[in-house]
Amino acid sequence: MALAIWAWRRLCLSLLIVFIYYAPGVSVLAAENINYNLVHSWADKLGLELFSLGDFITRRKQVQENFKEAKVVTRQGSVIVEGMAKEIEMMMDLKVSAVRRIMDTAENTALSHQNDMPDKMFSYYNAKEMAEPGEPTPPPPTTPPDMDDQIGEPLIYVPPKVLTLEPRPEFHNTPVNFSVSSVHVPVNVFDRASDVIKAIQWSENLDQIFRDNYKNDPSLSWQFFGSSTGFMRQFPASKWKKDVPVDLYDCRLRSWYMEAATSPKDVVILMDGSGSMLGQRLDIAKHVVNTILDTLGTNDFVNIFTFDNVVRPVVGCFEDTLIQATLGNVRELKEALEGLTPTSIANYTAALLRAFEVLEDSKINSNGAQCNQAIMIIGDGAPDTNEEVFQMHNWQKPPYKPVRVFTYLIGKEVSNWDDIRWMACQNQGYYVHLSDTAEVREMVLNYIPVMARPLVLGRHDHPVIWTQVYADLEDTKLSDYLWEIKQCEDQKADVLQYFQVQERMQEPQEKNKRNYQRLKEALNQPVDSNVYQFMTTVSMPIYDRRENATRIANLLGVAGTDVPINEIKKLLSPFMLGANGYAFIVTNNGYVLFHPDFRPIFQGYILKPAYNSVDMIEVELLDDDRAPRDFNPVLMTIRDSIIKQHTGSKWMLVKNHFDEMKRVARVKRQYYWTAIKNTPFTLVITYPERYGVSRVEPRAEHDIHRTYITGKDIRSFFDGKRWKIHPDWLFCKQTNKTFRTPETELLYFVDRMSEPGWHWPSSRSAMPPEHAAAIYSNNSSAGRYPSINDKERYYCDRQLMQSLVFDAHATTWFPNITSIKEEKRHEFKARFGITVVFLATHSGLTRWHEFHTNLGEQPGLGESFSQHNKRAIDEIWYKRAVDQYFVNKESFVYSVPFDAGESESEIIVTASNAIFHNESAKSAPAAVVGFQFQHSAFYKLFHNITGNACAVDDKDCYILDNNGFVIISTRVHETGKFFGEVNGAIMKRLVEEKVYKRVIVYDYQAVCFESKLNPNASNMLLSPLIHVMRMGKWLLHTALWYIVQLLRLTPGVAANFNEYLDLNGSEPMPEPEMEHSNNNNKRNHWLQYITLKHTRLKPCDMQRELYTLYNEKDNVVYNMTAHACERPFVVLPIPNSNLILLVIDQMCPRDPTLVLSVNPKVINYPFAVNETLSCYKHVRSFNRVRPASCISRHINESSITLCGKGSVLYANLALLLLGLVLSRWL
Repeated sequence: MALAIWAWRRLCLSLLIVFIYYAPGVSVLAAENINYNLVHSWADKLGLELFSLGDFITRRKQVQENFKEAKVVTRQGSVIVEGMAKEIEMMMDLKVSAVRRIMDTAENTALSHQNDMPDKMFSYYNAKEMAEPGEPTPPPPTTPPDMDDQIGEPLIYVPPKVLTLEPRPEFHNTPVNFSVSSVHVPVNVFDRASDVIKAIQWSENLDQIFRDNYKNDPSLSWQFFGSSTGFMRQFPASKWKKDVPVDLYDCRLRSWYMEAATSPKDVVILMDGSGSMLGQRLDIAKHVVNTILDTLGTNDFVNIFTFDNVVRPVVGCFEDTLIQATLGNVRELKEALEGLTPTSIANYTAALLRAFEVLEDSKINSNGAQCNQAIMIIGDGAPDTNEEVFQMHNWQKPPYKPVRVFTYLIGKEVSNWDDIRWMACQNQGYYVHLSDTAEVREMVLNYIPVMARPLVLGRHDHPVIWTQVYADLEDTKLSDYLWEIKQCEDQKADVLQYFQVQERMQEPQEKNKRNYQRLKEALNQPVDSNVYQFMTTVSMPIYDRRENATRIANLLGVAGTDVPINEIKKLLSPFMLGANGYAFIVTNNGYVLFHPDFRPIFQGYILKPAYNSVDMIEVELLDDDRAPRDFNPVLMTIRDSIIKQHTGSKWMLVKNHFDEMKRVARVKRQYYWTAIKNTPFTLVITYPERYGVSRVEPRAEHDIHRTYITGKDIRSFFDGKRWKIHPDWLFCKQTNKTFRTPETELLYFVDRMSEPGWHWPSSRSAMPPEHAAAIYSNNSSAGRYPSINDKERYYCDRQLMQSLVFDAHATTWFPNITSIKEEKRHEFKARFGITVVFLATHSGLTRWHEFHTNLGEQPGLGESFSQHNKRAIDEIWYKRAVDQYFVNKESFVYSVPFDAGESESEIIVTASNAIFHNESAKSAPAAVVGFQFQHSAFYKLFHNITGNACAVDDKDCYILDNNGFVIISTRVHETGKFFGEVNGAIMKRLVEEKVYKRVIVYDYQAVCFESKLNPNASNMLLSPLIHVMRMGKWLLHTALWYIVQLLRLTPGVAANFNEYLDLNGSEPMPEPEMEHSNNNNKRNHWLQYITLKHTRLKPCDMQRELYTLYNEKDNVVYNMTAHACERPFVVLPIPNSNLILLVIDQMCPRDPTLVLSVNPKVINYPFAVNETLSCYKHVRSFNRVRPASCISRHINESSITLCGKGSVLYANLALLLLGLVLSRWL
């Protein structure tokens, strides 16, 4: 009886469950139906299929077998860094030697031509006017020349000279001529002025030393002489072509000129902010201050104070300190200056006292430059001389006056100029009277020769200056100009898009597509770019040696030569550092000269506003989970050792981001550093601990010469067209020949090695022969050197070449498609969509085989792959494969492009696997093999394994990579996206369950876009440029209005467009029908996309939340089953890959607003009131080492009485009479 009752109860319970399950409106959680064992079988099958494919198609075991003849040696970091530093030192010594010869020649030439008369009809190669043969030249004037109102002399016409130019690859294919130099004259300099044309005349004699320098060192880049009169003579001659409206270049404002002409300086700028400084006076004063700021460099310190009856810093948080004149800090000062509002009465005494206090505190506390000190006063007149202030603070130790005073009197009708001039003349400074903005730059630059007087009076001491990295010829003002152009282009694109999509403009899909494209452009920060040529420059001052020159201490100019950063990188032997190893150089200020994470460009072509002051601790990110800008003391200690040019080494745990800053690796790295002697630079190298301590090297029996002796033809190792070498590495170099490709140059040397008499250079550190010829010349003092045999002007990196030839021999068979059976080849092509199989070795060699129906060598075969994948160990797939080896030695790394889902073309999947060579207890990466195949074939394989289980609505299946990006999804448009943007709730759970680890990466080189608003209404009324801008805006809107009319857009747009522009000032008529009005409102939402939303660039800090898989082999989370909506998913690793399989129950509710993103977010620091990032960084500034040279005083300087004069006004009688007439009648 009891048994029957129990059976009845079981039956009732079962019927109740069935009823509930099928009852309408009742949901039973299907997550319990996610069969863990079934998902596990899917993952295993996927892993087996993929690995079998990769293992067979790449022939990885055969590659590994062929490298067994090599040996594994220990990488000696200290030896490597010393060798590289020595090599860079020798190269830089040669550049210094070349500049010194230019300097000597210039001083001697100027001395010998001191009595020459200026020839105002002198013809020279003007870089902006000279023509090439066949180019049209402007016709000579047919009427008598007019008078030049500025100089009171007839205008002079000299026909432009004609010169043949030829593009040269060593000058980035710029057309040049090596027989002469060309001259660049700034727009604000009159080239026929007596002092200018005379200097152009005598400096033409420098062409011979330019040619000699280049003959003895063909690796020299541009050589130049920058004259104190404003022009620049550069060799070789080239035309000056800039795609900007105005030529802003003035050599005297470049860092190489400024730092050579003056020793480091502390500058306090005092700007009169009283009520009399209105209108044009205020504009001129701001222009003066901006020009002074433009003359400062990273070794200078500055602050600006405005004064009326109160003295206050223009940037409140800078207070009573001097700040380093970096691009970011200077930009902060300039922006703060824009909002200045004059008021009250000027108190010069209080301003001078404040300035002296700031300078004295800086000296006492050992802050600032600790060399030259100066006060710059900009105002419209001082009430008295303030002699007692100078006696107290500046005249304590005669004849020396530690602080120079420079005064700039602003305004045309100024009666009281004696006192402000007295301040400059009595304090070893200079006085200038300015009445027009056009003369500001030339007048402001007069302070440079005054600051240079101690240098000139010393005569014999010529400091060698090395600059911070900079973009050749570019002005940072162009960044703002280019950004304005970019905003206008975006506006135009939106208008044109509306013409195409009409009302769909507002749809989420169109908005997302537009926003994605803008974000992608904004985050385009290439490390290597052909848009700009980044370089450092070595320069020296040139003095006037005339006997009477000591009375004025005349600076003739500065000599210099550029050293492209890419040329320095070529000396670093990156193959010696291996995969994920790199080198970088740090300056005395702690800034990087170059670094793999140095990203000076955004939008792909715009320089960042503070691009060249990136500190080494801002790019070497320790893995310590500290808050932003809370730098680890260990890292700070290492930085101090580096900038002090000590030698040392240290292990550190760091976070390395890569692949557009969307992936991250946590690595333990070894760092070695040592000084580059006779420079302010320190070289640092680093490589990973796991696999960087060893490297693969050929055995002695595989030496190139022994290979030839055995009768093997090395040239045959490089047969065919399916191979490339790393384009940026220096394998072999012939200085007097150019080659179409690096491969052609390599084959030239392979052939030469088989010739009798071949020999290697004595050692890697001996430098290329063109350098050695200059160093070991027996006649160095004469500035001319005997040329060596042209056939000997070459260099080959012996270690690299030995490794390359060994690798080529070991992999000769790889591109040979006959090693794969015909039927197999077709099977892989049809079933898996294989497109290419490739191999890259540690020596920079890349080979590939593309799957085509035609087995023969086809023209251009492999170009689609090799054009974008020829950098071997520097490719992302190579680096990731080597890292993945320590997760699973058999593992392949799979990836798709981040924008794969947005692409309309076939998605390609890349898979790569690292080949390590093991010997005894040591192992090292020898190569990486891989293949590419069609994503559609991968998805078909996935679908065949999972059946229809992932195609139903209640389940979602994903394959994710080790950084959380979607490789496979049932919705193709999600491919390549970060999974947190697809399903933030599940991604959050994966982080919580330690499937993924969140890693925060700080970006201290970011750029933000702040609204460009001008709160100063009075300035808008007084500045005529505002009205010009308004007129331009009106013209733009009017043009758009006519476009709308011509294209006959939807009804109602015209009326509303008129309302938007407010062209007629009348109120719009109401629509007669509410429905019609609503339709018009919907149609006219697009108007917001043609509104000029001006922003300006602002340096800022950002952070990214990146993700990486936990690499524990027995992670318990992979053993967990789904459990209702408490855990609505199953996640399992796919064997022998970097992938995981994720199956999710879609019936469980989730929060669609929860989105996790890898895109950057601005870091919101706890700023005080009126504090900015520049202030925040200034308070937390780091140590720096001052330049070795400081020449700030000379005993004879007190005898120089020249201290400036006012501007000369040329009266125009006709204009005066016209002004009188108009004043009576208007």
